[in-house]
Amino acid sequence: MPVLRQPLLLLARSGRVKRLVTAMPVSAGIVRSYVPGERTQDAVRATGELVDDHLRVTLDYLGEDTLDAEQADATVQAYLDALAALSARGLTRHAEVSVKLSAVGQAISQQGRKIALENARTICRAARNAGTTVTLDMEDHTTTDATLATLRELRKDFPETGAVLQAYLHRTEADCRALAYEGSRVRLCKGAYDEPAAAAFQSRLDVDRSYVRCLKVLLAGQGYPMIATHDPRMITIASSLASRNGREAGSYEFQMLYGIRPDEQRRLAAAGETVRVYVPYGTEWYGYLMRRLAERPQNLTFFLRSLISKK
Repeated sequence: MPVLRQPLLLLARSGRVKRLVTAMPVSAGIVRSYVPGERTQDAVRATGELVDDHLRVTLDYLGEDTLDAEQADATVQAYLDALAALSARGLTRHAEVSVKLSAVGQAISQQGRKIALENARTICRAARNAGTTVTLDMEDHTTTDATLATLRELRKDFPETGAVLQAYLHRTEADCRALAYEGSRVRLCKGAYDEPAAAAFQSRLDVDRSYVRCLKVLLAGQGYPMIATHDPRMITIASSLASRNGREAGSYEFQMLYGIRPDEQRRLAAAGETVRVYVPYGTEWYGYLMRRLAERPQNLTFFLRSLISKK
């Protein structure tokens, strides 16, 4: 099945396939398995259900590679609406938001970085006022430096802003060392973009080894590690490293995607671990879905059946 990863990631960029797939209702088959809906109320409903299961949540309003200022503004407004809705439901103690800088203007002309920074500041301010936080999602390796530079700027006023690092990049162990300081929230994931060998490890074994090295740095550091994995081996290794470093429950957390291993999410939470579920929503779910299929190509049959049946 790993041979399907690159073709699926290429499909994520196919406008023709995107038009076909996005004609499906969001309630169809595998789409519903990964995305609870397109509206703010769908995301808030899913958040409430997860919180009732003693899980925490980070909401991601889907969209990336925005080249239009009006669309970037609309994305900012979607986050402000979500934060207001979460606050009204009393959910901000248990839920934060995740933001892609490309969705809030990073790629807009030469002013993109400035636009994205100001838009991210607006979201961070609204999150703080609502009693919660923001995590900056990481994208492909060409944006890593820009994203970390924006993170440094945001942390001057909003030190609680979370970072994301991707273990498949060669640079990430060093980035972990730079960010493992007190108060620094860092989500470590394996990575879901199609990256060149010059920038990223290509074999699953090498990525796993890098992930463990990065775990060792973060769990031995002074920050707050957010361990994003569904891999049972990595969960076991992370738990062992946390214990070895004298980490108490609540000084780190596990993170998993909405719809992936929900029983394991609840099991870890019942065992006293902090578990946060990454909940995507919105109309721009196509690229996200393709990356999830690339990670778990065994779901492709289910997806194709849903596409054909249009159920």
